[in-house]
Amino acid sequence: MEETGRTTHTLAALMELRKRILNGDFPGGTRLFEVPLAETLQISRTPIREAMSRLAEEGLLDRLTNGGFVVRSFTLADVLDAIELRGVLEGTAARLAAERSATPAGLERLNHVLLQLDACFGRDANEVDFEAYPNLNAQFHTLLVTLSGSAVLQREIERATRLPFASPSAFLSGRTNIDVFRQSLHVAQEQHRALAAAIASREGTRAEFIAREHARIARRNLEYVMLENPELIISVPGLALLNS
Repeated sequence: MEETGRTTHTLAALMELRKRILNGDFPGGTRLFEVPLAETLQISRTPIREAMSRLAEEGLLDRLTNGGFVVRSFTLADVLDAIELRGVLEGTAARLAAERSATPAGLERLNHVLLQLDACFGRDANEVDFEAYPNLNAQFHTLLVTLSGSAVLQREIERATRLPFASPSAFLSGRTNIDVFRQSLHVAQEQHRALAAAIASREGTRAEFIAREHARIARRNLEYVMLENPELIISVPGLALLNS
């Protein structure tokens, strides 16, 4: 019972600290201290320490050589590199799925999610269900990696997407329900369909190309936020950590 309670407190601390970091409550370079955090969150120091260790593994905190943790900050180049890396890894996963691993059952699951994604779009071009789409989009990308049959790739993609701005759903939430992002979803869905078709047809090179191009939608959305509409930075998880 004691161990279960500690795990619950650690999870609560993890979720709260992650939310505050991503919201920009703790700017990059901020050193986090166990005692003040424990008092603020009304949780003992041990779960706080364990939560900060987890956040360091996720890449949101850095360990200091003399002990303790500091909030990481990122450059625009870091974000672009993270998105590019995800595209390369997912492209490899798509190629492997097409060439050697996708089963009929796996393809059926992928197409089932694809149909659910289709249902997120209304007759009006501007009508998109931003409540359902992000979760279904995440499911599609998870299934894509699973279809590769590679535990190594799966592990590396999970590592690459721990940073929230590198996630396939980084720009998808009710907080970012704006015209530019809605329009990008129509392109993304066409790419989802083409990707599923390429895998089913065992066209590995084509599947890889589509998956890599698909990741570049996130890059274009990021460039829109940073260059044309910077007030949206606070709406995209993690972008508050960018250096000016």
